[in-house]
Amino acid sequence: MRNLLVHLVISALLLWLVGQIVPGIRIYGFGPALLAALVLGVVNFLVRPVLIIVTLPVTILTLGLFLIVINALMLMLTGVIVPGFKVESFGAAVLGGILLGLFNLVASALLNRRRR
Repeated sequence: MRNLLVHLVISALLLWLVGQIVPGIRIYGFGPALLAALVLGVVNFLVRPVLIIVTLPVTILTLGLFLIVINALMLMLTGVIVPGFKVESFGAAVLGGILLGLFNLVASALLNRRRR
């Protein structure tokens, strides 16, 4: 349970960081960032696998690059659901999704290194 809470707080901080960097992604406080991190996790758990299966031929044709579009759509869906978290354009969602993925990769590597 503690690991889940730590992951949620780190995800919220990373979302907040992306909101500071990408014009077009607005986060109005840490509460909305925390809720957005939770909703994004749920959306990625429930909706993303269905979209990946449905768009598998396109994903194969684009050598996996279409997954960036799916990540952007998940970010936009989260922006629609969570008050205080806004994604203003598809371009902002794409850039935000790429940055969020990179930041998550770095954070995971740092946390795994620390656990060893």
